[in-house]
Amino acid sequence: MTSRQRPEEGRTERIPAQAAPCRIVVCRDCCCGSPKVTGVDHAQQTARLAENAPVRIAACLDVCDQANVIVVQPSAAARAAGARPVWLGLVNDPDATEDIVDWVQAGGPGIAPRPDILDLYVFTPPRKAR
Repeated sequence: MTSRQRPEEGRTERIPAQAAPCRIVVCRDCCCGSPKVTGVDHAQQTARLAENAPVRIAACLDVCDQANVIVVQPSAAARAAGARPVWLGLVNDPDATEDIVDWVQAGGPGIAPRPDILDLYVFTPPRKAR
């Protein structure tokens, strides 16, 4: 079992581990989430993602040339079936964020096909960043 906070009620709900949704890691250190990436409402981007899946804010993921970096981690069921995290870079506009939200709502990696438009953002991080 895993737990999830239900903000509207201020209590923790127990859900079976296999039902755990995909998760999102958002880099918000060094370059990502900073004024170095202009024209992006970083707080709004993070809030929008958090409306749809658990979000963890990470320190520098060491791929600053791809700022803003978002990693979509598969659900427990998808991980058990072999799905891997998907790294997305240069996510610097609201439309890209919405494409990620749509994919996560559909189930994310290993459950729902990745929208073709997100292929423009996918990258393979260096081994030290994984």
